[in-house]
Amino acid sequence: MISKIERIIAFRYLKPKKKEGFLRVISIFSFTGIALGVAILIIVMSVMNGFRTELINKILGFNPHIIVKPYDKKIIRENINNLDVLKENISRTAFTFSGQAILINRENTTGILVRSYLQNDIEKIDLIKNGIVDGSLNSFNKNTISIGKELAISLGLVVGDEITLMSTANLQTPFGNLPLQERFTVSSVFSTGLVEFDQNVIFMPFENANSLFELSDVDINLEIFLNKPDNVQLIKEEIQKIFSDHYVYSWADLNKSFFGALKVERNVMFIILTLIIIVAAFNIISGLTILVKNKTKEIAILRTLGISKNSIAKVFFLTGFTIGLLATITGVIIGILFSYYIEEIRVLITSLFSIRLFPEEIYFLSQMPSEINLGYIFIISFFSLLITFLATIFPSLSAARLDPIKALKYE
Repeated sequence: MISKIERIIAFRYLKPKKKEGFLRVISIFSFTGIALGVAILIIVMSVMNGFRTELINKILGFNPHIIVKPYDKKIIRENINNLDVLKENISRTAFTFSGQAILINRENTTGILVRSYLQNDIEKIDLIKNGIVDGSLNSFNKNTISIGKELAISLGLVVGDEITLMSTANLQTPFGNLPLQERFTVSSVFSTGLVEFDQNVIFMPFENANSLFELSDVDINLEIFLNKPDNVQLIKEEIQKIFSDHYVYSWADLNKSFFGALKVERNVMFIILTLIIIVAAFNIISGLTILVKNKTKEIAILRTLGISKNSIAKVFFLTGFTIGLLATITGVIIGILFSYYIEEIRVLITSLFSIRLFPEEIYFLSQMPSEINLGYIFIISFFSLLITFLATIFPSLSAARLDPIKALKYE
């Protein structure tokens, strides 16, 4: 335990005298370095967690949790009926087709991904249904399409405009094979908040996909949506047993490398930013070492008055650790506040300096996400205090080992 007299001396040493200006500067640098290190770590971890969560929500919002893709046999009704044993885990199923096509609008041409659903199935995709910014899904029927907001802006399309779609299927003519083409009317425009998706994906009624792409039975996939997407791997194994003759893969399988890269990047950032705290901790070592040097006479007097070596060590330990503790608390407060208002801060900086921070076309999200994780804050605070604790040991022991007789002799 730390006694009252030890606390009084330690807190007095926290306020360097005017003639100890250099020591004051080192203390300020130590405090600032640790506080900034902790704050930046919390901000970076919160943004990266938010980025990951937002992407998962977007991906799960318009992508199936599990896809059953035929190999050389079509999906039969008997297998679908066997899914009843998993009905507590499955929210819905839908037949769908995905294929590539070329969209032609006057002089503009662009490659897009076509996804086809029945009308009652597309209305169950919440991210699309709730993201309609123009038009309506009620008019999603034959010879109509629903396009993303970014695609509509880039091609200058609005609801009611007509476009041409060219598929990869061919039509045999006396002049050779020609790609199949059909005219469509834009019935609605959606915005998911994921720029990459809004720029490259359109939705088409199933009957049009059937004629435009000349679909066969093995081109039609079965999409399965779960009540709890986190259980996808367990449910996938059960579904694979039912559809043993088909490919079965989950949203996690399709995005494994992407989220793996995010995890590696987050860990690397944690290590790099922890080095900031370590550098700041070395300033504490320097500051305490100089403090011990400056207080040599006072230490000798305290020893002659009966203060033990342990008490001297505790005084300097408490001095250094208090700097680290206050800096960590300050860093946590700053980090949480910045993380909570990160989008408002981004908008403010953008408006003040006329620069684009985190442009949508690069980061795929329309706003900067942030997710404050108390577990990460605890880990960051723990490591900060641990580094501070280790940094105070050497100077504290040096002060405790000081010989009072020699100290007074040379003073």
